[in-house]
Amino acid sequence: MQIYLARNNQQAGPYTLEQLNQMLASQQVLLTDLVWHQGMSEWKALGELTQGKLAYEPLGYTAPAPFPEKTPIQNDHFQKIQVEKKAAQNTELASIGTRFLAKIIDLLLWLPAAAIPSFFLKPEQFNQLSDIQQKMQSADTSTQAIQLQQQLFTLIPAEAWQAMFIYIIIMLGIQAFLLAKSGQSIGKKLTKIKIVDVESGEKVSLMRAFTLRSFIFIILNLLFMPFITILDHAFALSEKRQTLHDKLVKTKVIKQ
Repeated sequence: MQIYLARNNQQAGPYTLEQLNQMLASQQVLLTDLVWHQGMSEWKALGELTQGKLAYEPLGYTAPAPFPEKTPIQNDHFQKIQVEKKAAQNTELASIGTRFLAKIIDLLLWLPAAAIPSFFLKPEQFNQLSDIQQKMQSADTSTQAIQLQQQLFTLIPAEAWQAMFIYIIIMLGIQAFLLAKSGQSIGKKLTKIKIVDVESGEKVSLMRAFTLRSFIFIILNLLFMPFITILDHAFALSEKRQTLHDKLVKTKVIKQ
């Protein structure tokens, strides 16, 4: 029987049943480690198979007859489960073009928020809105532009502002949920790329993936457009293709 072990998405083996039980007894293998061998339909926790015992005794298994002179097993052979790196296709960095496409998709999802007020405006309000926008384009001073902007805001009904706010909250919630679950925004999910830890390649926490990496940089981009946007993505030209927000939270974007 050839038995494979996995811990933190990293696989080791194969081992014999005797080797597994020796490592389990010496706590080099944990009951929380995942196990698979022929005859199993999926990986399972070792503790589930042993029912909490420190020995695995699969039903119907017959141990092979020992050799007349059994060679003692070297302890150092089981000092540490050898880690196998993930397959190359799972750690291939996402291309800059794919990341840009994912970003465009995510940005397009915010456009409906800007279109919401049009559903609440009456025909005469549309004309007023058009006049204000034309005046804003030809405004001579910043004071005039601010005044016209205030008029535009007051023209939009309170119901429209409430609908915009609800849409934004729903979109933020969906994006946060997806990032927490799989490290993917809607755009990244459609383009089949995801955010992982730069060292371990594992999924990162919601705080890192959304709050620090995305939400804060959305605010910074709104306040300091286009300087922050250009600086942020200039870092993506590095070997690891990490943007500035990737470097700050120690993440990278890879192909799914």
